[in-house]
Amino acid sequence: MKSAVEREDSAPKKVAFAALHHKDFRVYFIGTMLAMMADNIEHVISYWLLYQKFHSPTLAGFAVLVHWTPFLLFSVYFGAMADRYDCRKVIQLAQLMYMGVSAAWAFLFWTDTIEVWHACVLLTIHGMAGVLWGPGSQLLIHDIVGTEHLQSAVRLNATSRQMGVLFGPAVGGGLMLLLGPPAGLFVNALIYLPLTIWLLTVSYTGHSREAAAPSRRRVGWRDALDTLRELSGNRPIITMVALGGCASFFVGSAFQAQMPEFAHDLGTEQADFAYSALLAANAAGAVLGGFLLEGKGWLQPRVKTAIVCAILWCLVITAFALSYNYNLSLMLLFVAGILNLAFYSMAQTIVQLLAPGHLRGRVIGLFSMASMGLRAFSGVTVGVVGGLIGVHWSLALSAMALLAVTLGLFAFFMPGQHQSEFS
Repeated sequence: MKSAVEREDSAPKKVAFAALHHKDFRVYFIGTMLAMMADNIEHVISYWLLYQKFHSPTLAGFAVLVHWTPFLLFSVYFGAMADRYDCRKVIQLAQLMYMGVSAAWAFLFWTDTIEVWHACVLLTIHGMAGVLWGPGSQLLIHDIVGTEHLQSAVRLNATSRQMGVLFGPAVGGGLMLLLGPPAGLFVNALIYLPLTIWLLTVSYTGHSREAAAPSRRRVGWRDALDTLRELSGNRPIITMVALGGCASFFVGSAFQAQMPEFAHDLGTEQADFAYSALLAANAAGAVLGGFLLEGKGWLQPRVKTAIVCAILWCLVITAFALSYNYNLSLMLLFVAGILNLAFYSMAQTIVQLLAPGHLRGRVIGLFSMASMGLRAFSGVTVGVVGGLIGVHWSLALSAMALLAVTLGLFAFFMPGQHQSEFS
C-alpha cells in the first residue's frame, strides 16, 4: 500500500485556471462573455424603450415570465437535442435567434412601428434562444477540456456569463447615449458574431470524446420523467438537481427585480451610482469569486461543500433582507455573489461528471430546468408575497425556508455519500 506521502505525490496537482490552459477554451470563454454581454445590452435598451413606449407593468412581467418559463418547459427537450446533434449547430442556431431578435428590435424602434404583439413575439424568441444555448454549451466545454479540467471550465464559464451581466448594463447605456437606441441594438447584434463564426472553425461537436458519443435515442417530450427515473438511484445528482431547483424556486434572482424598493429603504432615492452599485454587487462578487476560487484552487466539487455554500448563501441573503444599512447591504450582496457562483458551479460540475455519457445532455437539461426554470416562481415567493408583507420579510422568509430545505437535502444525501468520490 502507498503511504500518505506517496498518495499525495501521485495525485494530480491542482492547476490555477486549468481550463484556460486550453487555447480553444480561452476563445470560448471570451465569446461566451461577449454573447452574454450582448444579451444584457439588449435587455437594458429594449426594456427601457418598451417602458417609454407602453408604460405597461404587465408587459414587463411578461418579459420576466418568458425569460425563465422556457427553461422549465424545454430544458430537457433541448438537452436531448444536444445529446443527439452537433452542439456547434445548436449553439449557432441560438446565436442566430439572438441576433435576429436584436436586429428586429432595432428596425421596429427605428421605424417607430413597434406594437405589443411584436414585443411579445420577440421576448418569447429571446427566451427560447437562452434555453436552447444552455445544454449544448455545457457539452461543448466538456468536449474542449475533458473530465480532468471540467470543474475549472464550468466555474470559468459561469464567471464569463457573470462578466457579461456585470458589463452589459454599462455598455448598453453607453451605446444608447453614443449611437441612439436603434443603432445601439443593431451594433449589439454584431457582438454575437465572434462566437458564432468561431464555431465554424473548430471540430468539437460535444461528442468528440469516446465517452460522449452521440445518443441515438429519440428526442421526446417525456424525457424529463424518463431521465428522472433512470437517475433515481444516483443520490448525488438528485441532491444537486434538487438544490438548484429549490434555490431558484424560493429565492432565485427575484430580489434583483425588487432592488428599487430595497434601494429606497437604504436611503438611495435616485437612479445614481449608489443604486447601480447595488444592482452590480451580486455580479461583481460572482466574477471576483470565480477568479479567486480558480486562482487558489479552493472548493473542489463535493456535494457536502456545495450544500454548505448554499447554507451560507441562505444566511447572507437573510441578512441582506433584514439590513437597513447601505454599506452592509452592499457587502452582503457581494458575498452572496461569491457563494452563489461557488455552489451553483459545483452542482453543475457534479451533475455533468456523474451523468451517463448517453444521457449527459438530458441530465444537464434537467439541472437547467430546475436551477433556471423554477426562477419563474421566485417572483411569487419574493415578489407577490412581498406585496403583502413587504419585500424585506418575504425575502428573509424565503431564504429561511430554503435553508430548512437545504438542511433536509443534506440529511437526504448523507446515507448515500459513499456512492461517489464527489461526496
